[in-house]
This record gives sequence, C-alpha cells and structure tokens, in this order.
Amino acid sequence: MGGLRTEHRGDRHTATASWTVTPEPVTSCDATLLRRAYYAEVAGRYWKRQVTEAEIDQGLLDFPDGDLVPPTGRFVVGRRGGEPLACGGLRLLDPVTAELTKVYVDRRARGTGGGAALLEALEAQGRALGAERVRLDTRTDLVEARALYARHGYAEIPAYNSGPYAQHWFEKRLV
Repeated sequence: MGGLRTEHRGDRHTATASWTVTPEPVTSCDATLLRRAYYAEVAGRYWKRQVTEAEIDQGLLDFPDGDLVPPTGRFVVGRRGGEPLACGGLRLLDPVTAELTKVYVDRRARGTGGGAALLEALEAQGRALGAERVRLDTRTDLVEARALYARHGYAEIPAYNSGPYAQHWFEKRLV
C-alpha cells in the first residue's frame, strides 16, 4: 500500500500518511459535495463534456444513495490534511456480498494514497457488516479506477448485474 499505515479505532478508520477516512452520513454537507463531484466527473467523462448543475441534480435523483446507510450500508469520507477529497459507499447485496459504489478521489489528490485508504476503510466496513466478498462494477473509460482495483486485489469476474453503465465487474474476497 505504498507505505500507508492504518489504525482502526472502534467504528473509525484512520489512515496516517495524512489521509483520514471515517464513516459519515451520506447526506452530510461534505458527503453531498463529494457525491456531486463524483457524478460530475463520471457523467462528464461519459458524455465527453462538462455537465450542468441541473444534470448533476437529475443524476443524483436517478441513482439515489439512500441504501448507503446502516444497517445494510455505509458511506465514508476521506480527508487529506483535513480537507474532504474522497468518498465511497458500500451496500450489502446479500448477507455475504457487499458492493462498492461512488468511489471517488478528487483529481487534486490522486496519487497520494487516497484510493487505497478508501478501499481499506470500505473493506473494513464490509467485514463489519459480515460480508465475505466485495464486488463492484465500473466502466471501460474509468481507467484509473480499474487500475486501482487491480492493484488492491480485485479480480475481474463475469457480470453480476445489468447496470446501464457497467462494463467491467470486479470481486475481492474479504476472508
């Protein structure tokens, strides 16, 4: 993990190397700003143009995050130097399978260990929910995300869903 040391304190997950990743309500101000930034980036890359605020609003309505809350889901916010720059969500698909979603690191913080810190925190949340494996889907154009998952032990698997933007599916065993 590139020298990133981590500590676990109860329900908190803290990454030392200047990243702190903690569970946070998906509706908090920082979580909402990060989810909007996530949608703006993934939609903009897909449409090959900058998206409008109205399109972000509609996207968040079309792909709600209401299931990223206890008892069957979690949302985390990553901060570097105290600034919220990353986020990710996790939901249970069944009692032993969790799914990652909305994994995002602000462009300004990429390459600093934020993605690794997010994955470690989300995997810990999955274990706490009883998951034995974690899955995710992503798109072909999200090259950085696919590389991150592969570096951290996620293997490509056959499709497990038919999401409208799903082109690659990954899984990692947690046990």
